[in-house]
Amino acid sequence: QVHLVESGGGLVQAGGSLRLSCAASGPTSSSYVMGWFRQAPGKEREFVAGIRWTGSRTYYADSVKGRFTISRDIAKNTVYLQMNSLKPEDTAIYFCAADPRLQIGLTADDYEYWGQGTQVTVSS
Repeated sequence: QVHLVESGGGLVQAGGSLRLSCAASGPTSSSYVMGWFRQAPGKEREFVAGIRWTGSRTYYADSVKGRFTISRDIAKNTVYLQMNSLKPEDTAIYFCAADPRLQIGLTADDYEYWGQGTQVTVSS
């Protein structure tokens, strides 16, 4: 059982930055992939970025490429999402997810474990 806890959300003006953290506990082996998703009111949960615990492979949604960066600190069992040049349309609850798979999944159904989410609000 993997337990995920997100932090770092908040209110920021457009053009600003935030860094989200996802602390993982439990068996996060080298075969796990970690993902960040977001869900805005009235919308489906959407993929933002993904990374494997080991290796350098990452994947981003087109909407965040060049603005967001996903990274991980294996020693701290933590995954980060650095968000720069934030836009009002980035406003959502951001969720961390984990799954014992080899390839980075792009849909919510690809992930077994989820955190509780952290709110990100970008004002115009």
